[in-house]
Amino acid sequence: MSAGIEFENCDHSKDPIVGCALEGIATTVAGIQDVSIVIHSPQGCASTVAAGYDVHEVDFTKRKVGCTRLFESDIVMGASEKLKNLIKEADKSFNSKVMFVVGTCAADIIGEDIEALCKNLQPEINAKLVPMLAGGFRGNGYDGLNMGLEALLPFIKKQEKTCDNRKRKRKSVNIIAPQANINPTWWADLKWVTETLESLGIKVQSVFSHNTAFEDIENAGHASANIILSHDMGYKFAKKMQNTHDIPVILNDIPLPIGVKNTTRWLRALAEYFRVEKKVEPIIQKGEEMVVDTLRRRALMIIPRYRNCRVAVSADGTIGIGLVRMLFEELEMIPELLLFRSAMPEARGILEQELQSMGISPKVVFSADGYQIKNALEQVNTDAVLGSAWEKYMAEELDIKIAFDVFSPTNRETYLDKPYFGYEGMINMMEVIANDWERAFRSKHIHWTE
Repeated sequence: MSAGIEFENCDHSKDPIVGCALEGIATTVAGIQDVSIVIHSPQGCASTVAAGYDVHEVDFTKRKVGCTRLFESDIVMGASEKLKNLIKEADKSFNSKVMFVVGTCAADIIGEDIEALCKNLQPEINAKLVPMLAGGFRGNGYDGLNMGLEALLPFIKKQEKTCDNRKRKRKSVNIIAPQANINPTWWADLKWVTETLESLGIKVQSVFSHNTAFEDIENAGHASANIILSHDMGYKFAKKMQNTHDIPVILNDIPLPIGVKNTTRWLRALAEYFRVEKKVEPIIQKGEEMVVDTLRRRALMIIPRYRNCRVAVSADGTIGIGLVRMLFEELEMIPELLLFRSAMPEARGILEQELQSMGISPKVVFSADGYQIKNALEQVNTDAVLGSAWEKYMAEELDIKIAFDVFSPTNRETYLDKPYFGYEGMINMMEVIANDWERAFRSKHIHWTE
């Protein structure tokens, strides 16, 4: 069982790690082709939307973004006409199928009725207008991702329950929230999942959302199952799809495929659901042999260094929950402190099951901000910290010698897309960990002279 930590002087967030709801919505919209987004905000919020497109590596030539650029006078006097004119201009310029009209903190302060404005303006606009309120008052980035997904629900076409339809849907899935992932190259995780599904004869119907055509969103009801690639959000959306379109959520009660044991467990659960057990066993055998062979040749001499190393993990639920078993059972580290950026009830349940099955009881913090992370690292005695560049700097300040810069935001230069999911993913993470271990013991005080 896990145990919490008490924090003093923590009545409000300090150095929040997770962005605002606007960034979450932008991250959802940016992954869909054929759509545009108009934000009713000061110009600074445009950079938040740009960050959402950056997540998908969508360059500026392919971004369809409009901003009303609200000024002080607009906040005082109101800016409905300004928003109407921008929507009309954006409709002509972008020629998109759907336009998300998003209110931000400024629109909340004004009291702008964006829903009524869009309803009244819709007859004059070719694009389907989708009004949304995404002020930072309304939640963090994960909340915004959920809001963005829920806005897509009305566009999913209902399928008639016929024999032909059931046959067509037999082995196909929708993938939900692959972008809610702190792997700096999370799209490689998505690729690993899609390629694995294809090798088992399972079709990927729709991805919510990355490089997804809007037509695929409309046809998501064809799928026979939903798979959430996140423990940080997406559960509410998946449950609503299950209720509305009779598409069950699978694999949502076990860790994602992080490390050898969790990958094998995830693959077997997938194969059992789709009845492709014979196809999956060669994949598992090949993957496990690859890990063992790689470690035998490259890493067996360094794995003993990790044994009994007391480690703090600062991550999201998506990576962090699966990582605990990999660290404890496969690298023989001792997880002393677990810091999560989110606080999904479903994720808590999975984590508790994992900790009970392993018989360990680390300190756990959910919805951790920068202040809490640093404070927790001060309270709990650890030998190493596994997290992002932020935690690496915190560890240096606290004289924790070893820090692994593995997750976003990272200082590591990443030119190749490397998954953290799957058997290869474990090797990719171990490469980062091994290199950072070596760097930790290099002297920073040697001055070389000729």
